[in-house]
Amino acid sequence: MWPLIITILVILVAIILLIATRLRPDLIALMVMLSLGLTGVVDQTRIFSGFSSSAVMTILGISMISVALQQTGVANAIGRFIFRSSKRSEVLLILLVTLASATLSLFMNNIAAVGVLLPAVMSLSRRSQTPPSRLLMPLAFGTILGGMATLLTTSNIIVSGALKDAGLPSFGMLDYFPIGAPVVVVGILYIITLGRKLLPRTQTTDQDQSPRELSERLKKLYLLDKNLTHLLVLPGSPLANQTIAAGGWSSQINLIILGVVRNKKNLFAPPSQTVILDGDIVVARGIFEPRQLEGLRLERVPSSSINPSLTDNMNPLAEVILSPHSRLIGKNLCEINFRVSYGLTVLSIWRQGKPLLTNYSKLNLQVGDALLVQGSAENIHQLQQDQDLLLLEEDPDTVFLPKKLVLAVLITLVTLSIAAVGILPVAQVVLAGAVLLLLTGCMNLNDAFHRIEWKAIFLIAGMWPLTIAIRETGLATGLIDFLLKLLGPVSPLVVAAFFLFLSMLFTQLMSGPVAPIIIFPLALTAAQHFGIDPRPLALAVALGCSLAFITPLGHPVNIMVMNPGGYTFKDFFRVGLPLTIIAFFTILAGLHFIWGL
Repeated sequence: MWPLIITILVILVAIILLIATRLRPDLIALMVMLSLGLTGVVDQTRIFSGFSSSAVMTILGISMISVALQQTGVANAIGRFIFRSSKRSEVLLILLVTLASATLSLFMNNIAAVGVLLPAVMSLSRRSQTPPSRLLMPLAFGTILGGMATLLTTSNIIVSGALKDAGLPSFGMLDYFPIGAPVVVVGILYIITLGRKLLPRTQTTDQDQSPRELSERLKKLYLLDKNLTHLLVLPGSPLANQTIAAGGWSSQINLIILGVVRNKKNLFAPPSQTVILDGDIVVARGIFEPRQLEGLRLERVPSSSINPSLTDNMNPLAEVILSPHSRLIGKNLCEINFRVSYGLTVLSIWRQGKPLLTNYSKLNLQVGDALLVQGSAENIHQLQQDQDLLLLEEDPDTVFLPKKLVLAVLITLVTLSIAAVGILPVAQVVLAGAVLLLLTGCMNLNDAFHRIEWKAIFLIAGMWPLTIAIRETGLATGLIDFLLKLLGPVSPLVVAAFFLFLSMLFTQLMSGPVAPIIIFPLALTAAQHFGIDPRPLALAVALGCSLAFITPLGHPVNIMVMNPGGYTFKDFFRVGLPLTIIAFFTILAGLHFIWGL
C-alpha cells in the first residue's frame, strides 16, 4: 500500500513543480528518481536503469549524428533549401518544417527524424532570423504526426506485435495510414493557423548569429571594405605562375591577398603557397602606388562586374584576442609567421578602439590587441585549443569538414535505413552509425560530447523509474479497472474513445514504449467483454500513445527540442492541448467510418 501512496505523492509533487517552472525539468526528474529509490518503491538494481534505456541511447547516438551533419554542411544545405523555398514567409517556414518532419517520420524512427532535421532547423532559424521557438515545436509535432500514419513508430510496432502474440492478424505497413493520414493533414493545418499564433517567441542563447552575420558585422567593424581592390593578372605578368609568397605581394606592392576569383569561382583565404595564374582576379587590401600596376601587368577590375565574396560558411571571419600570458606579446606577425603557423590570414589589428588598416604586420603585438583573421572554419575552430589566442565568437553555421559531406550523408542514410527495417535494435544501430562517423573523421569526439542534449538525457533517465513504479505498484491496472467498471454497457465507439483517452493520458507520464505494453492487454480484455473487434481498439491504443503533445514528457522528441527552443511545460500545454483534441476526434471519426465502430 505504501509504495502506491508514495508513487501518487511523487507524481503530484512532480506535476506541481513542473507547472511552477521554478526548477529545471531535468533537476525535477533526478529528484523523482532519488525519491523512488530512497523510499524503496523502485529497487536499487533498477533505479538507474533509465540511463541505459533504449530511448536514452537512441538520443545519445542521434545527437552525435546531428553534430556530423552540421559539421559537414548537410544541415546547412537543408536549411538553405527550406529558406529559399519559404520566400521569407514565417507561415511557409513553419509549414515546410512541419511537412519535412512529418514526411521523414513516415520512413524512420521519430527520434532519428528529429535528429536529422534539428541542426538544419536551427541553421534555418538563424538564417531567417526567426526565433527557434517558432520552428522547433512544429518540428517535433510534425514528426509525431507523421509517425501516426506508419507502422515504423515504436508504439505502433508494439501493438502490432502484441496482436500477433495474441493470435490475431497483426497490422501491416499501411494499416495505420487511412486514419493516420487525415490526422497528419488536420494537425498540419492547425499548426500553421491557430497553433502558429500560440507558439511562443522565446529568444534563446542558441540564437547567436544568422549565417555570415558574424562575418558581415566584423567586416563593418574593421572597415574591411576600405582600401579593398580587385586586380586582374594580365598575361605576361611577373606575378603570374608564382606562389603568393614568392611573388612578394606584401613586400613589393603592400597588398594582403584576401581571396582569388578563378574561373568565376571564389578561392577564400588562399594560403601563401597558392599559385597565382594568368586571368586570376586577386581580391586584396592595402595602399599601393597606381603606377606599379603597369609594370606588374595588373589591371583594376570593378567589384560590381565580378561580385566577389570574402567569406562563406566554410571560410568565415573571426576575431581573436591575445591571452594575458600569451607568448605572442612583443612579437610581430612576421616573426610569428602567423599565416603558416595558424593557416589563417590576419586582416587587421584592433588597437586603442580602432582598427589598424595598413602596415600592421611588423608592429609588435600588445596586451589587449584583437586580431581579425580569415581562413577555413576548421582552422578557426582549432583556436579554441590554443593557449596564446582566445576565440571570441564562432559562427554556429560554419562548416568544418565540407569534404566529408557525401560520406556523412551515405553513413547516415545506411544507418537510418537499417534502423527503419528493424533488423537490429534502433539504439544499437544509431550508436554504431555515430561511431562510424567518428572513425571516418566526419566529426570530432569532443565536439560531439559538447553538443549532446544532456538535459534531455537526464530528464528521460530521471523519469524512467516512475514508469516502473506506476506499473509495479498496481496504479495503472487499478485505475483502468475502476474506470472500466464505471463505463457499464456502452457503444463500441465509446469504448474506443475510452482507451484512446487512457492511452493519451498515460503517454504524458510514460514513454511511448511503456504505455501500450500496459494498456493493450486491458483493451484486449475489454474487446472480449463487450464483443468488439479487438483490432480497432488496438488502433485506438497505438494512436493514443502518439497523442504526445500536451507535455514534453510525452515523447523524447519533445524533450529534444525543449532546451534549444526555450520551451516550458506551459508552452507545450498551450499549443499541444488544442492539437490533441483535434487529433482525438479525427481518430474517432476514422475508427467510426473506416472500422465501423
